[in-house]
Amino acid sequence: MVTRPTTSTRGILRPEAIGRVFSLRRTPPAADLAHLIERHWVVRWDLGDRPPHRQEVVTHPCVNLVFEPHGAAVFGVQRRRDSRVLRGSGWAVGVKFRPGGFSGFLTRPVHEITDRAVSLRDAFGADGDRLAREAARHDEPAAKTALAEAFLRERMPPPDAEVDLVQEVVVDMLDVDPGTTVAEIAKRHAVSTRTLQRLFRRHVGVGPKWVLRRYRLQEAAEQLAAGERSDWTRLALDLGYFDHAHFIRDFRAVVGRSPAEYEALCAALASAA
Repeated sequence: MVTRPTTSTRGILRPEAIGRVFSLRRTPPAADLAHLIERHWVVRWDLGDRPPHRQEVVTHPCVNLVFEPHGAAVFGVQRRRDSRVLRGSGWAVGVKFRPGGFSGFLTRPVHEITDRAVSLRDAFGADGDRLAREAARHDEPAAKTALAEAFLRERMPPPDAEVDLVQEVVVDMLDVDPGTTVAEIAKRHAVSTRTLQRLFRRHVGVGPKWVLRRYRLQEAAEQLAAGERSDWTRLALDLGYFDHAHFIRDFRAVVGRSPAEYEALCAALASAA
């Protein structure tokens, strides 16, 4: 199984808010679960008298199990930009699965929870309710993730060659040259495009084309937030787009702003820090 991280810190829009508005801590999972879980994460905020803050994330092709003050849920892959308004003080503790890593814990195809948040009972049956109650009795994030790991360990799915292949393809997607197509990736892994589409739908929840496009746009947003790029045509070509207008259209659809608008916003916020 592929055990190295499948994603970087990409995806958080306006990343200058980390440390100023909210804290983000990430820890690795237990070694015996690392082939299915990418990391645990903890977000905390305390705005005091400051106004609410809207935080947005260009989501990854991953399922998350999340504990919050009001309860717990399993979040399928969110194809839309995730937007949360942070008010007062609060926290969230999450278990982020690798793409395809949650498939063996769910008794139905993962695409059935795409763009949805389902209760732990819906995901795991009555045992899920017990996990939610036990986690609620502990204040420390480490205790919550330890309970989640023990719960998942008891339900560890057997090895699955399809999940292995999906994870290998996802890692490959992070390294392929710009402009590489899904058909070319499928050929590299000795499967048909249709087979790859079927496997991703069942085990990841979205298609391989969506994953490939999402990684490209996360890369673009990260470079723009860091002030590294201002030549949109060059950036579009570097990311595999052969049409500058197509890149801008995709970026706006995912991020909510044009590349120029997003870079200017990040620069203004950074200078105001």
